[in-house]
Amino acid sequence: RGMHDCPFCRTPRQEDDKSALAMIQKRVDAKDPAAITFLANQYYLGGLGLEKDATRAFELWKVAAGLGSIDAHNSLGSRYFHGVGVTYDIAKAVQHWETAAMKGITMARCDLGTVEYQIGNPERAVRHYLIAAKMGDKTALNNIKEMFVDGCATKAQYAEALKGYQDSLDEMKSPERDEAYALLRQMNSAREQEQNQHGCI
Repeated sequence: RGMHDCPFCRTPRQEDDKSALAMIQKRVDAKDPAAITFLANQYYLGGLGLEKDATRAFELWKVAAGLGSIDAHNSLGSRYFHGVGVTYDIAKAVQHWETAAMKGITMARCDLGTVEYQIGNPERAVRHYLIAAKMGDKTALNNIKEMFVDGCATKAQYAEALKGYQDSLDEMKSPERDEAYALLRQMNSAREQEQNQHGCI
């Protein structure tokens, strides 16, 4: 068994879309929230040979969220906010994002900050962005920077976000991660050289 095995059942990945969908469907039938979220994403993006279907994706995300998928809550928040596959509903968007944010989804935390900023609550927006920046979210850091430039956040708040962001990055450092990044850079460099030699883009 290798690192490319199915994350749900640890069997080798299927090479064709039909076999992969059959394998995923087994986990969906077993009420696996991660598998249901994955299938919803495939419907939303039109992956694995499926026709894009935002409504079907939305239905699956609702099931997955009901089973505890935090990623599904985050996706539902985005769909309600943008009115994709469902009627626009800011209250439901916020409800789903709050659930996801409380479980550590920084993207949901940033989205909550954006909503607060849009409705005229810059202080609440900064608080959301500060939490996300301290969890290593660069978008949140950039949002606080923009708010500082616009006079909606203080220099102290921006400094706190910057320090929290850097501390988060430092905590995530490890020799193994550095080694993996070095290997990835080496592989990308070798691929670029090979493409240049063969005139590929």
